Amino acid sequence: MRPIKLPFLLISCLLFISASSFGGSALSTPAIIYTTAPRYDSEAWLRGAERFPAGAKLWIHDAKRQRELFREFAASADPNVSFDGTRVLFAAKRRMSDHWQIWEGATDGTDPKQITACKSDCITPFYLPGSQFVFAERKNGRFVIETAPLNEDQAEYGIRPALSAQINAVPLTFIPGNALPTDVLRDGRILFQAAYPLGAGSKAELYTVYSDGSGVESYRCDHGADRHSGRQNDAGDIVFVSSNRLERFTSPLAHADAISSPAGQFAGDVVQLPSGDWLVSWRSSSAEPYRLMQWRPTAQTLQPFTSESGSNLVQPAVIVKRPVPNRHPSGLHEWANANILCLNAYTSKDHFDPGSIASVKVYAAATSGEPKLLGSSPVESDGSFFLHVPSDQPIRFELLDRRGKTLKKESGWFWMRRGEQRICVGCHAGPERAPDNEVPEVLQKSTDPLDLTLQPAHSTRTGGH
Repeated sequence: MRPIKLPFLLISCLLFISASSFGGSALSTPAIIYTTAPRYDSEAWLRGAERFPAGAKLWIHDAKRQRELFREFAASADPNVSFDGTRVLFAAKRRMSDHWQIWEGATDGTDPKQITACKSDCITPFYLPGSQFVFAERKNGRFVIETAPLNEDQAEYGIRPALSAQINAVPLTFIPGNALPTDVLRDGRILFQAAYPLGAGSKAELYTVYSDGSGVESYRCDHGADRHSGRQNDAGDIVFVSSNRLERFTSPLAHADAISSPAGQFAGDVVQLPSGDWLVSWRSSSAEPYRLMQWRPTAQTLQPFTSESGSNLVQPAVIVKRPVPNRHPSGLHEWANANILCLNAYTSKDHFDPGSIASVKVYAAATSGEPKLLGSSPVESDGSFFLHVPSDQPIRFELLDRRGKTLKKESGWFWMRRGEQRICVGCHAGPERAPDNEVPEVLQKSTDPLDLTLQPAHSTRTGGH
């Protein structure tokens, strides 16, 4: 007997320093760690390729001087400063022939200790609350986001356990394509970038997921041009790059808001300084390398912060104490699969005539990557349906009318974590939508979901529940 399904968890080195008249002196700015690289491809990860094909090195800029950090490594990148401002996670290689691994050291470049021993590349680490961290590991040719503990009690051994090779590394993403974390939001969710449609497209989009891998969704559903390298600023906005220009997601708007910024190309990973200024990686054109620039939003010009001849300066990180994000309490259950309740498929940014939706088909991804039909279920007159679906693998929906004609089919994928119970307000309704205060028809008939995990036969329910 399956466990009770209710209640549900609702989730829908030339240095240029100038004293700016609006931003203060760069000399008063906190220490900054950044990555220098002869070549930088900010979207190579979409193809599973190397972002730094000619290598990269971490540098620090502070009141004392500008210098290389962790000189013992052949390559280093992806800095993320701890919440107390004393430590830094980063990706590095001892030798150029090595795979990227995650390391942690002091922000002054001392005391580096290895965190992972991945069989392939591990990159883009971020601190999570509760002595955890999130990163991306290349598995079977694609980047998968994972979390693992930071075991401080192993520090005396000089190398921490091979976390990503053991069961205490938890995968969070289950799509055919690549995914990279870009930030940890103040509410505890992980902001990440992946292809749009999710796991299947050729351009980048921003998504969120909880630290247990549940509740994956698009940050916004307007799905504009290529979006990547998002970071949350002090106002709570998500600032990101779209077609080399800066845009942001703000709380009041269900769509992206363009930022009026000086001409040129931005690399993303925008960070906010204590003064309120932004530190941005910028270049005038694709023929020039990226430089670090200081900018007060709405100002007409950028002020030079630092640059290095022939090198791209990217991924700035401020060495400053910052608030610890909320810690996400997991709502996963000890079940083999997952439940999903759609309250009303008519609640959507797509228009459906009343009474037009008759059934829903559910597909998983076959080994070849092609959709494999799991089964189908009727959709109630109020648009509700309730399903028991496979966990930790790509799935997608298709809505059909009474003649079996497709009304709407997902092009991308999403997933349900093992033991997850998810309620969706509608089909592609957008995360800003709230549910109606009423019991859906499907639950008035039965609180048992239609089981679509039965194999090899497809599950199909006809008639009522």
